Amino acid sequence: MDNRFSYIIQIIKNSRANAIRAVNSELINLYWNIGEYISLKVEQSQWGKSVVKELSDFIQSSEPELKGFF
Repeated sequence: MDNRFSYIIQIIKNSRANAIRAVNSELINLYWNIGEYISLKVEQSQWGKSVVKELSDFIQSSEPELKGFF
């Protein structure tokens, strides 16, 4: 490889790794917030214990393309 461009390659790789970490962090926040909301509703007896399956079925039928961030 041409050594003149190795630094640029490293910058690209670092940015790619940072982007992956940022997306992973946001996915964790998303799933945490969903879990917290569901847990609260179940605790308040507003939703039953089968709500996760119902939610899954609802998302698949109403928003089939909705799959996290990808």
